[in-house]
Amino acid sequence: MPTRPSHRFEPLMPIAVGVTQLWGSMGAQNGQIDPYSPDTRVPLDVYGFALLSAGPPALLARRSHPVLALWVTTTATCAYVLAGYAYGPVFVSPVVAIVNAVLTGHRRAAWVASGVTFLFFAVYATWLIPIPAGWFHHVAVGAIILVVLTASEVLRVRRDQAVERERVAEEEARRQASEERLTMAQELHDVLGHSISLIHVQASTALHLTDEHPEQARTALVTIKQASKDVLTEMRSVLGVLRDGAPRAPTAGLDQLDELIQRAGPGVTKRVAGVPRDLPPGVDRAAYRIVQESLTNVHKHAPGARAAVTLEYGAKELRVRVDDTGPAGPGALTGEGGGDGIPGMRERAAALGGALTARPHQAGFRVDARLPIPPAAEDTG
Repeated sequence: MPTRPSHRFEPLMPIAVGVTQLWGSMGAQNGQIDPYSPDTRVPLDVYGFALLSAGPPALLARRSHPVLALWVTTTATCAYVLAGYAYGPVFVSPVVAIVNAVLTGHRRAAWVASGVTFLFFAVYATWLIPIPAGWFHHVAVGAIILVVLTASEVLRVRRDQAVERERVAEEEARRQASEERLTMAQELHDVLGHSISLIHVQASTALHLTDEHPEQARTALVTIKQASKDVLTEMRSVLGVLRDGAPRAPTAGLDQLDELIQRAGPGVTKRVAGVPRDLPPGVDRAAYRIVQESLTNVHKHAPGARAAVTLEYGAKELRVRVDDTGPAGPGALTGEGGGDGIPGMRERAAALGGALTARPHQAGFRVDARLPIPPAAEDTG
């Protein structure tokens, strides 16, 4: 995996901290060294430079050994102050180490080290310098340490929230991908089931009429050709969503219903009640597939039967009804048999908050689906 940009420059931070501490401390001591003042600081020497240089290299291990880096920088800083050297940028190393310890999950070590540092400064400023500091000094030191710890905790919380949002987004993407795969499987089932059933019926018709009525057999063969062409087109559309960057758009809708009915033959009619209008993609696709699957069942279980497709556009729902005149054998169309047609249609309707019934009706069989239309779709209609 490529190196993250933030990690690529990590080795530069200890170098920057080291340069800041050395260069800044050399400048800071100019205003703190006064031989005539009882609280003068000690000029930097070899030991002082060594303590200033001890903290930054420890930061190189802040990722692999954050607690060790924290205590090395804290100890070096306390030793530097205890030796009497000038106050200044020497505190940069422990601040970086504290923030790093909190962000890497070692919060207790960060708070303990900060507490030890505060106690050290309280003792040092009270008993180990010529002019003891008052309560204001202790409060100021404690406030600075609390600010560093609080800022570290805020950064940690925000980072954890960002990680959680990313995790949730990834899970949502996986969930949507799973739903899309299920949708594609259902689409393929409907496309192949309808088209193969139609081809089978027309092929049987063609074989039956070849000798006695060749002109009618030709019509059946033309229907087979068109059906095979249509199924290939729809399969390419459905499978196209598997390609990277392909749009995930509905593969079929009610705008293709007339073609579907025409392919089904002269025994299928359509009636529309209400005012037709644009529907949400899910409702539009489900209505088309329900009609398609219903006509497929007619071809499979009641070949030669007449069928009537009715679309009723209501204020809050679309009603789809398919009635046929063919007999329905036990379990053939009721969803109690081994097929997935009726259960699949019920699942489509239920997924949209609707319902579907499939049962014998008068001299034939009826599929009746009610698909709710969301309010947003009603406003745009």
